[in-house]
Amino acid sequence: MGSKWRKVKLSLGMNTCLFVPQTLEDSSSSTARLSDSVSLSTGHGSNRRPTTPTPSSSGLRLSFTGSKSSSKKTCAICLTTMKPGQGHAIFTAECSHSFHFHCITSNVKHGNQVCPICRAKWKEIPFQSPASDLSHGRSRINPVGWPQDDAWMTVLRRLPSPRLDASRQISSVFHAPEPVVFDDDEVLDHQPEITEKSTSAKEAFDKNSTGTIDIETYTEVSAVPRSSSHDNFNVLIHLKAPVTIERQDSNRNLTELPPVPQNSRAPVDLVTVLDVSGSMAGTKLALLKRAMGFVIENLGPSDRLSVIAFSSTARRLFPLRQMTDSGRQQALQAVNSLISNGGTNIAEGLKKGAKVLVDRKWKNPVCSIILLSDGQDTYTVGGPAGSHAQTRYQSLLPISTRRNNGEGLQIPVHAFGFGADHDAASMHSISEISGGTFSFIEAEGVIQDAFAQCIGGLLSVVVQELQVRVQCVHPSLELSSIKAGSYRTSTLSDKRIGFIDVGDMYAEEERNFLVTINIPVGCSNDDMALLKFRCAYKDPITKEMLTMEEDREVKIQRPEVTGELIVSMEVDRQRNRLRAAEAMAEARVSAERGDLAGAVSVLESCHRVLSETPSARAGDRLCVALCAELKEMQERMANRQVYEASGRAYVLSGLSSHSWQRATARGDSTDSTSLVQAYQTPSMVDMVTRSQTMIFGNPAPQRSLRPAQSFPARSRPR
Repeated sequence: MGSKWRKVKLSLGMNTCLFVPQTLEDSSSSTARLSDSVSLSTGHGSNRRPTTPTPSSSGLRLSFTGSKSSSKKTCAICLTTMKPGQGHAIFTAECSHSFHFHCITSNVKHGNQVCPICRAKWKEIPFQSPASDLSHGRSRINPVGWPQDDAWMTVLRRLPSPRLDASRQISSVFHAPEPVVFDDDEVLDHQPEITEKSTSAKEAFDKNSTGTIDIETYTEVSAVPRSSSHDNFNVLIHLKAPVTIERQDSNRNLTELPPVPQNSRAPVDLVTVLDVSGSMAGTKLALLKRAMGFVIENLGPSDRLSVIAFSSTARRLFPLRQMTDSGRQQALQAVNSLISNGGTNIAEGLKKGAKVLVDRKWKNPVCSIILLSDGQDTYTVGGPAGSHAQTRYQSLLPISTRRNNGEGLQIPVHAFGFGADHDAASMHSISEISGGTFSFIEAEGVIQDAFAQCIGGLLSVVVQELQVRVQCVHPSLELSSIKAGSYRTSTLSDKRIGFIDVGDMYAEEERNFLVTINIPVGCSNDDMALLKFRCAYKDPITKEMLTMEEDREVKIQRPEVTGELIVSMEVDRQRNRLRAAEAMAEARVSAERGDLAGAVSVLESCHRVLSETPSARAGDRLCVALCAELKEMQERMANRQVYEASGRAYVLSGLSSHSWQRATARGDSTDSTSLVQAYQTPSMVDMVTRSQTMIFGNPAPQRSLRPAQSFPARSRPR
């Protein structure tokens, strides 16, 4: 009888606990009727105004105690366990799937009216009235369902109330006519149009201005006997970008110094190119919207954002707009209107995203594209995964997105592969060609943290167009090689002068480059000048080209006899990093040929070599972490299925991080607390921390952003 009575109540809607105001003004008191003896409590005590439940034929159920089954379930939206007795409402839909109430209401606010799990279309959804009430222009809102300390809910509260027909809004966004030229970007305050090219770094070498880049040099050993030669002698160049004014301000006495100006960092023009194909339906799209909400909230009023959505085709949802209060509201509305359907046309989305930045009439100092996709490009790229992806995308990407395109504009694309089915090879190629990074979001729940890490860097650019000049001093020396990863290097014909084009650097970001030379026998002096270095770069705020006041010269001793020489730990550390990166690249080539055994052998061999180096024998943390990374890659190459599912993306994300010496995300379920931190800058760490503490108002320690294993030049204090 109990089961039959439950079904009767379900059909009549008698078990609902969805609260709505009695009227638009709401009376000062009312009587609440709770079915199934369920009482509601949000922890606000008697300050909450009583409300009246409305019967529902859809059988939606809200419970703060939860059933036995729900206590063991995982909410498919926030990916955390639903447990009774923790003050969280549990919402059960007519399809019998349960979610945290605050999660499902957030999902509904995004425009989703289907179950994120089974895709069943709900007759009624939380907080929205039946169709009969919509004709009067009224919506039913539960005022007690919003957590007061929830930053994401605060974002949603800014949105206007639902209109008469949400589908009309969605339709108008996706089908609004687009201009032929995207020169309708919002005007920047107090900034003239940019029509002239800036002074180049090479021209700036002759100017007498002082830069703030910190540069240090290390030699492989401090001395070489006069009677000996030393081929492939390593000299390490270590660069560190200056701190932002905001971070300087956090450590100073505010009572003695003036406040930091509003233009203390370079504003950004950001275009997000988002995959909304059919495979993004449900939880993925909900998490993407939440992550975009975080990005929108953390952009400043001088930053501008445009959103491109692509599936079978691509559409610009709105032009570049400053993220003022009104701009944020428009951006949130556009993101919340996204629906998933169709195929995956990555190239079309990228072309439209690049067009926004190329056609803009006004320009912020920093610009970038964030690309996210969870699938294979089904329209413009053919061929098996991992094969010749860079060659294929080289011809498809807009010229403006390519490094060294000769047009004076470079648009880095930071690509995010979402889940196990994305085309990692193509996404990595896109980022590599453009000078951006590739991140692998294996665990869907870390997408917001991954975006946070990326914008934490983009919002802290303090150096642009950085170029390092290397010059041989002693007349017998020539440059053998400059090991700079993916950064472009060049040498003059006499091989005595070389350049490293570093480009942008985030605040407190570090770069390490190894220069090799052949030291000859004999020297008339007790010391020998090897190389000298100089940096030139553009300040992104003042647009002034800056250089070092004087060259930094590197010398070694040339005695008759030397004792036992100690190898520089800094140099050995960077040699290990480069060895590991080269082994990863070689293993990946073998894996793509189908030789997984050969790939694993390459990684094992590199592991053995690293273990015998001076830094490994000294217990260097970097070397330990590199060995752990190599081991994990071996596990992800155990068989073809594992490699296709996660191995390829994991390796490519690591290669991207090591080659650019920049943080990339590899979110997964393994514990990363014992690993050395990546190339994360303090600004990135701050933004990721903010992301993790803003999810439903509480930190989420079970969701950790795992950076690619990449490392600073010098050991950090524990």
